[in-house]
Amino acid sequence: MTTVAENIVASLRRHNIERVYGLPGDSLNGFTDAIRRDGVIRWQHVRHEEGAAFAAAAEAELTGELTVCAGSCGPGNLHLINGLYDANRSRVPVLAIAAHIPTAEIGTNYFQETHPQELFRECSVYVEYVADPVQMPRLLEIAMREAIEKRGVAVLVIPGDVLLAKAKNERVVAIERATPRILPSDEELRRTAEVLNAARKVTILAGAGVAGAHDEVVELAERLQAPVVHALRGKEHIEWENPYDVGMTGLLGFSSGYRAMEDADVVLMLGTDFPYPQFYPQHATHIQVDIRGAQLGRRHPVDIGLVGTVRDTVQALLPLLTEGKSSRHADDAREHYRKTRAKLDDLAVPTGRGKPLHPQFVARTLDRLAEDDAVFIPDVGSPVVWAARYLTMTRERRLIGSFSHGTMANAVSHAIGAQSAFPDRQVIALAGDGGLAMLLGELITIVQNDLPVKVVVFDNSSLNFVELEMKAAGFVTFGTDLKNPDFAAVAEAIGLKGFRVDDANDLEGALSAALAHDGPALVSVKTARQELSMPPSVTLEQAKGFTLYAIRTVLSGRGDELIDLAATNFRQLF
Repeated sequence: MTTVAENIVASLRRHNIERVYGLPGDSLNGFTDAIRRDGVIRWQHVRHEEGAAFAAAAEAELTGELTVCAGSCGPGNLHLINGLYDANRSRVPVLAIAAHIPTAEIGTNYFQETHPQELFRECSVYVEYVADPVQMPRLLEIAMREAIEKRGVAVLVIPGDVLLAKAKNERVVAIERATPRILPSDEELRRTAEVLNAARKVTILAGAGVAGAHDEVVELAERLQAPVVHALRGKEHIEWENPYDVGMTGLLGFSSGYRAMEDADVVLMLGTDFPYPQFYPQHATHIQVDIRGAQLGRRHPVDIGLVGTVRDTVQALLPLLTEGKSSRHADDAREHYRKTRAKLDDLAVPTGRGKPLHPQFVARTLDRLAEDDAVFIPDVGSPVVWAARYLTMTRERRLIGSFSHGTMANAVSHAIGAQSAFPDRQVIALAGDGGLAMLLGELITIVQNDLPVKVVVFDNSSLNFVELEMKAAGFVTFGTDLKNPDFAAVAEAIGLKGFRVDDANDLEGALSAALAHDGPALVSVKTARQELSMPPSVTLEQAKGFTLYAIRTVLSGRGDELIDLAATNFRQLF
């Protein structure tokens, strides 16, 4: 007799799924036992289901292929939800098996009863309840295809008794991903070319949608003499070997990217969902290219909206564009970027003996020591800022994170999925102290699964980015203190090689030793709590906010905090 669970596992194996991330539970026993008896697919055991969903999301992001995670009924699969939100908003294909309570007990307020198909609806492209074995494997095929073609999360909610039931149809499912070419109409392309040919100053804003179109976008930038500003998720795809790159804009970016956007009379948005409307120039013409028509004009009104894959659309546009544009706009933007980059690098300097390290120095040193095909994964918060500004991309390097969902605690769990998929590749988690502590148990997952992940902890004893947001809004920092353990000692107790850095002179040696270690390692670095990471354009409201923060801080008897803030950031004034 073939069970429904066995048929699912056979279909996953047929689809070349190599592992399932999860935590076992009684309602999931039919599925986990089918994996055990199959002997090909690996059960990648984690300590928290949220970590399982993050790990699956990271593997899907790096490979572009469907990945799988699973949770038992009630609280078990409920823990998946934050990681699944992250995967769905990052548009990566993940299949989640959410086990359910016994079919006969649904609707009785049974032990651990929830309604998963309602809970997961907002964080998925497809969710369905399997009430009877006769629905399978048809619903499995639909779920897999939805996840693959819509680039999102599909959830199958299956009671434990249905998983153990005899399969009514033993057909093994396999999905082949379609690879269509999507192009705007000839008339739309002609009209777009006319606007670009007539423009004096074009700036390209490139997002994650330029993946696989690097060379075409660089050729387009050369034809238009257009500086290329990248959004955070576009950084890994367009920054490298690009003479027209002028950095980022937005809250995490720096002034050269902001200036290149502000100076443009046409902004050409390629595959980007850059979310901050205040960083789009109000006076410019906006042209947007996206494979999803519903995204057009969502962030800023567009004058021309084109539905198409970036690579194919750019290839179709290039023959319509005239050559010989003035390079003045691109030259000005690149010179501004050179100066901005030099100033940023001037901030990445060692501190005096015994003083907390500047996080910029930590990120730049790590960038210099890491391998050319390293996978970097920063925690949301200040590690993302330093990664965005100081990590340099190559053709092989990757930079992934919770860049759309923006959740804490993603770095280590994402690293589990990345290292599982690429066991011989250098995977580096840039962890915040708050994010690391939130899912601290996933360090045990790293050891248990023999994953040589490297973790660099920015230990500033605070929820650092939250504090910056409070200061900018005029609030006295409150509730953000973190009383941390010695993370290096914790790592050693768990089974990782631990290094602690309290002095800038010790940083390079510790990082080098950790990166060379044959196994998992953690480097805990004491970083400056008051380091500011200001956006490229400080609004009047933010300036007022900092003034209010300073006044309120003095009045609350915490004037020493202002002295520390000034001392830490004095070098940024010059």
